[in-house]
Amino acid sequence: MSEETKLNDRVGDARCHFFKGALILSVAGVVVKLIGSVNWILLSWVLGGEGIGIYQIAFPLYLLALCLSDAGIPVAVSILTAEKAALKDYAGAARIFKLSFLLMAVTGLLLSLLLYFGAGWLIDLKIIREPRAYYSIVALAPAIFLVSLISSLRGYLQGWQMMTPTAVSQIVEQLLRVVTMLALAYYLLPRGLAFAAGGASLGAAVGALAALAVLVWYYGCLQRSLPQQAEAPQTGLVREANGAIMKRIGALALPVALSSLMLPVVANLDLFIVPLRLEVAGFSVSQATERFGYLTGMAVPLVNLATIVTASLAVSLVPAISQSKALGDNPTILQQTGLAMRLACFTTIPLAVMLAVLAEPVVEVLYRAPGAAAVTRIMAGSIFLLGLHQVSTGVLQGLGRTSIPLVTMGLAAALKVVLNWLLTAMPALGIQGAAIATLADIGLAALLNLFFIYRYTGYVFCFADLLKNCGAALILAAILYLGYPPLQQLLGNRFFAMGMISAFGGLVYVGAMLCCGGLTRRDLERMPFIGPRLAKQAGE
Repeated sequence: MSEETKLNDRVGDARCHFFKGALILSVAGVVVKLIGSVNWILLSWVLGGEGIGIYQIAFPLYLLALCLSDAGIPVAVSILTAEKAALKDYAGAARIFKLSFLLMAVTGLLLSLLLYFGAGWLIDLKIIREPRAYYSIVALAPAIFLVSLISSLRGYLQGWQMMTPTAVSQIVEQLLRVVTMLALAYYLLPRGLAFAAGGASLGAAVGALAALAVLVWYYGCLQRSLPQQAEAPQTGLVREANGAIMKRIGALALPVALSSLMLPVVANLDLFIVPLRLEVAGFSVSQATERFGYLTGMAVPLVNLATIVTASLAVSLVPAISQSKALGDNPTILQQTGLAMRLACFTTIPLAVMLAVLAEPVVEVLYRAPGAAAVTRIMAGSIFLLGLHQVSTGVLQGLGRTSIPLVTMGLAAALKVVLNWLLTAMPALGIQGAAIATLADIGLAALLNLFFIYRYTGYVFCFADLLKNCGAALILAAILYLGYPPLQQLLGNRFFAMGMISAFGGLVYVGAMLCCGGLTRRDLERMPFIGPRLAKQAGE
């Protein structure tokens, strides 16, 4: 196969190519979370509660600097690269990467130096009240520069719909980060908690350096496949000025950056409003704190874990939609959007049902906190709503409408603040009122996104498919509700009982979807790796 043929395949018909990218990113996301979970357990053994506290003090500054340095650049670079790739403007794609890489290098370097040399100043002015956090802050500074370079590379490679580099680099980064954190923390512990926490913080830079090396290798492989096209301008293509490219990057990236900053802002509003209104409802300070922990520390992480697939799907959708838009291929945009929405429903609805029905044993096994069951059961519904929001956001970003998700999130956040204030203060609801407010927040944002997708593409959400999902999910719910108690008594173990009944229920759910037409052989064939084999078996 010639290099030109390979390139045409890469930027050609991508009607369902994003499925493979979503699966790759999903698997990587699960692996990264598992490694991270094990890391926190082991690191807490090494540093103890006080050492973990010192380590954590530096992280808000690090995350703020990352938000400022990333500034939505990966999404912007992915969109613009996908457009150039679709038009076979390989020189234009290369220029976009070089300019974004230079921008991120300068921004990341400045912020790294600012954090490195400002660490002592932050402590002297008592902004950071724990002087032992100095080494943690200093150790995190180099990671900001490296992550800035990583974001540009990931955005560029994602623009070519290459999701494997992102997935591999994430896993390598997490592995090297964890190994370095634990090794340095253990090695430096005899010198004191301050040095041990600083050593653990240095793991971020080591992991980022490894991830950067992986991405540079993939970048080199891509460049070797298009050396002539990148150097020779294509006929009929307009060469954009550097200033115009930078302006477009900023226009696309700024709303995404503000959207990412809105999440911690809303979380801080919850921190101020929810415990206060729980006290109004008649709970003591300790009771309010405990219930707030049920929501934010137990239920929300479960929801985030259940939406790994849709979060990955959203990332994979951006360049796919961008390429179709650049080619003026609205039918393909409609097909890509429809397929993504169906996959979102197919994956999130059964997970929402599982968490709702098995909320009590789940929180009992994972957290040993049966009191979190009620709020977790309500939050289970947000799995479906969050999945729709993530996918619809990916579609809008792919269309270049990156400011719309920011506006819809802002309107939804305002609704959440009002409902938090009203519902959480009701004694009959308490923290469950805050969960309902969260459902309304995510649901409104998703609905508004769908409205704007319809406005710009003509896509209409298929409620007939949704009813098929819900019908199959009702069967799943009945199996879980009726099957878990006797199975738990038989096995005498909650964890294995949940795993077995969920696996069986999941198979029945898939079978029911095949029977009712909610899942077809064509859908199975589109699934990467195992799809064709499943489709063949289904046909037999």
